[in-house]
Amino acid sequence: MWRFRRTTLIVVGCFSVLAGLGISRKLYFEPTWWLLVFSPALLIFKNKNLASLMLVVLLGISLGLARGSIYMQKLSELKTLSGQKIVVEAIARTDAVYGKNSQLEFTASNIKQLQPRQQSLAGTFKISGFGVPMVYRGDQVRVSGKVFPMRGSNQARMSYTQIQVIGSGSQWFDKFARTFTTGMENALPEPQASFGLGLLIGQRTNLSQDIITQLTMVGLVHIVAVSGYNLTILVRAAQRLKLQSKYQKTLLSIGLIIAFILVTGFSASIIRAAIVSTLSLWAWYYGREIRPLLLIVFTAALTGLFNPFYVWGDLGWYLSFLAFFGILIIAPLLVSRLFSRPPRLLNLVIIETLCAEVMTLPLIMMTFGQLSLVALLANTLIVPLVPYAMLLSSLAALAGAVLPQWAGWVAWPAHMLLTYMLDVVHLLADVPSIFLHVSISSTVMICTYFVILVLVAISHKRIRDKKVLLEK
Repeated sequence: MWRFRRTTLIVVGCFSVLAGLGISRKLYFEPTWWLLVFSPALLIFKNKNLASLMLVVLLGISLGLARGSIYMQKLSELKTLSGQKIVVEAIARTDAVYGKNSQLEFTASNIKQLQPRQQSLAGTFKISGFGVPMVYRGDQVRVSGKVFPMRGSNQARMSYTQIQVIGSGSQWFDKFARTFTTGMENALPEPQASFGLGLLIGQRTNLSQDIITQLTMVGLVHIVAVSGYNLTILVRAAQRLKLQSKYQKTLLSIGLIIAFILVTGFSASIIRAAIVSTLSLWAWYYGREIRPLLLIVFTAALTGLFNPFYVWGDLGWYLSFLAFFGILIIAPLLVSRLFSRPPRLLNLVIIETLCAEVMTLPLIMMTFGQLSLVALLANTLIVPLVPYAMLLSSLAALAGAVLPQWAGWVAWPAHMLLTYMLDVVHLLADVPSIFLHVSISSTVMICTYFVILVLVAISHKRIRDKKVLLEK
C-alpha cells in the first residue's frame, strides 16, 4: 500500500487549494457543503495512504472553491457599480505620484461606499484625481467619481475624481516612514536620494523618467519596486554573517524583517517575503528542514486564501513566487553542482539573482513582450550590491533625520555606491539594440516552465541518489 509523507500531503493540499481558487472563477461552491465533506475526512487523514491523499485533494479544492466563491460574490457586487458615480472613503496604501494629466495617483484599500448606498467594497482601488496637493500613505481620503472594474492587482479604478483628505496617517510607522524619507533627502543629493529610496521602499516618486526608462532597458526596474526580493536577499545574507551565535543571527534577521515592513509598508509582496523568511528562520534556528517547495506552496496557498484576487490576476504575486522558486530551489542545485564547499556571499547572491531572473523572464516576455539582452549582465553587476546599498542608504537616511549636520559624512559611502550603480545602468542602457520587443505565447511560456521543472526534477534526483551512494 502506498504511504505518503506528511509534507507530501501538505504540498498536495496547498496545490489543491490554489486549484480550487482558480476553479471558483467559473464554478460557484456553497460553503456549507464543504463543512459536510470536512467532518468525516478527519477520521482517516492520519493513515497517510492513497485514500488520505485523495481526501486532501478534495478538501483543498473544496476550501479554495468556498473561499473563492465568497470573493466572487463581492466581485459581482463591484461590477454592478461599473460606470456609476459613487462616493467612497478609503485608506491610502501608497504615497501619491503625479500621473496622466497632472492627476494624483495612489492605491487605496478598506473601501467603504457612502453614496448612493452604504456598503463595504472588496479589494484595492487605483485612484487618480484632483483636489489636494498630496496624499501620503495612511491618509484617510474621501473620493467622488465614477468607478470601473479592472483586472490585475487592483480590482477597480476611479479617474478624474475629486479627492479630499479627511484624516492624516496616525500610525507611528507611517510617521517614521515620512521622517526616514526626509532624512534621505537631507543626506544625499539627487538622483542618488531618489534612487536610494527606490531601493529601500520602492518609492519612485522623484525618480526621473529617464532613469526609470534606463532601468527598464537593462532589466533592473525591479530593484526600485516594492518587492520582497530584496528582503529575501537581506535575510539570507544576515544568516551567513560571522556572528557569535545562531541566536544573534536570528535576532538580526527578525529585526531586518520588521524594519523593512515598517518602512516599506504592509504591501502584499513584502508580507509574502516576510512569511517565507520567517518560516525559513524558524526551521533554521531549531535545526529543522523545511522543503523549499513546501515553503513556497504553503505561503502561496495562505496568501491566496487571504485574498483570492492575488491568484486571479496579480502579476506581482506570480512573479514573486517564481523568484522564490529560483532562489530556494534552483540556486541550491546550482551551488551543489558548481561548488564543493559553501560559496562566498557575493557568489551566492549572484547565483540566486540569475536564477530568479531566469524564472521570471518567460512570464515577463509573455506579458510585456520585452527582452533586455544585457539583463543578466546588469543583474550580475548591480543586484549583488543592492543589500550593501540598502544598508548604507539606511544609515544615510537615519543620519539625515537625527544628525543632519553630520549627514554628509555618514552618507559618503552610500553616495559613492549609488553613483556607481547609476553609472553602470547609464552605460549599459547606451549600448545600441539591447532592448528588444519580443513576445512569446502562453503556450511557449508554459512549455518553457515545464522544461525547467523537468530539469530541476532530474537534477534533484541525481543529487539525492549521489547522497544515498555516499551514505552506503
